[in-house]
Amino acid sequence: MRQVRIFDTTLRDGEQSPGASMNVEEKVQLAKQLTRLGVDIIEAGFAISSQGDFDAIKRIGDEVNGPVVASLARCREPDIKKAFEALRDAPKKRIHTFHSTSDIHLKYQYRIDREEALKRSVEMVRYARSLVEDVEFSPMDATRTDPAYLAQVVEAVIDAGASTVNIPDTVGYAIPAEFAELIGYLTKNVKNMDRAVISVHCHNDLGLAVANSLAAVAAGAGQVECTINGIGERAGNSSLEEIVMALRTRRDFFQADTNINTEEIIRTSRLVTKITGISVQPNKAIVGANAFAHESGIHQDGLLKEKTTYEIIRPESIGLHSTKLVLGKHSGRHAFKTRLKELGHELTPEEFEVAFDRFKHLADQKKEIYEEDIETLISEQMAKAPEVYSLVDMSIASGIGQAPTATVKLKVNDDLVDRMSRGDGPVDATYKAIAEITKTKSTLKRFEVKSITGGMDALGEVSVVVEEGDRTVRGHGADTDIIIAAAKAYINALNKLAQKKKS
Repeated sequence: MRQVRIFDTTLRDGEQSPGASMNVEEKVQLAKQLTRLGVDIIEAGFAISSQGDFDAIKRIGDEVNGPVVASLARCREPDIKKAFEALRDAPKKRIHTFHSTSDIHLKYQYRIDREEALKRSVEMVRYARSLVEDVEFSPMDATRTDPAYLAQVVEAVIDAGASTVNIPDTVGYAIPAEFAELIGYLTKNVKNMDRAVISVHCHNDLGLAVANSLAAVAAGAGQVECTINGIGERAGNSSLEEIVMALRTRRDFFQADTNINTEEIIRTSRLVTKITGISVQPNKAIVGANAFAHESGIHQDGLLKEKTTYEIIRPESIGLHSTKLVLGKHSGRHAFKTRLKELGHELTPEEFEVAFDRFKHLADQKKEIYEEDIETLISEQMAKAPEVYSLVDMSIASGIGQAPTATVKLKVNDDLVDRMSRGDGPVDATYKAIAEITKTKSTLKRFEVKSITGGMDALGEVSVVVEEGDRTVRGHGADTDIIIAAAKAYINALNKLAQKKKS
């Protein structure tokens, strides 16, 4: 099977993301992790751009064994000389030099004609080749370059000594079918194309960097330039993890693969996030927090029966321990029952149905259900006394300059009873209404509130201690609405008192 080289430019183009600059130690640390990941080429920096970049390239060349270490250089002799000085002691080194070829760049940025651009490109590739054996050339803004002229430049730089020719979509302008056609055009029209590897370097301005890179591979490209998490200039670069896993998962289509150790993907992604401070969006393919998270009941049911029903990639293959079944309002019975078993709860069919109904009610109030929520829900259900009183409905009115009032409707045995009461606060008003309905003579001795989980939609738990004569009981209630949780706790305690009176 054809092997596609992975040229990682996280340390160079990735660092051009605003706020993503790295110091020398961070670059060396990341380069060592990229080596464990198995990338073929590490573009360690732009030697002439700063002393920090020069030092990082030199240290990576000295300390990292395995990948080719590359430095970027403009088609200028001082750039290429500086790149060589930084790479001098690296066992495997590459000078990556570039020059624009599109008419818009030549006219407005360089202010030279095509002939002069071709001359400079050839001369500097030849100079770089006199210093190192491995030279890569990039015709910048290739996708907006006249194809015939682009082919002329590519052929000339290969003759001058370039062993890799990179075709960059510098401004993210290309469309996949169009980009594949351009790669095919160069393969057919550059006479010496068999003497060099075609590389691609795509930007994500239209969200097509990965799609364009894969289209190019299908058309014959042998190297892809990409970054971890897709970071980079403007909207970023092709995402390494997406390229690699697309090729690995669809080898049947591409008939190509890479040398990447995919089990290091998550570790590498997290290191880049830690160093740069740039978080990965939750729905990011492969490495996003939700990439292997499933909430839909249909999906969860299928996954629990057979992983391949809804997962085309095993999470373990990229370094994750397992799939995450997110419990929420879309979850079904199968996922809920599985999570209960994982938490050690064995319920009867009747108990399970009650618990599932309570879970669905809670899920309508919360975005995500955590283990602590389930534990509270089950413990509250199991501890529940036989109900003399049950909460049917309640409403609260409260505000600045307004006396808090509570309207509570309870089911007392088989009768529905409601009361409205005022109080010093919404809980006090609620408890007075409940006390009037139940005609309790008990005294509230303790009232405690705590948050079970974090976030604005956290499940709140209320515990109360109620005393009547020589009887003392504890009541518990939980809800995302703390006043409702307080009402549930009080009613739970009153039901326990009622049960004690019967015994």
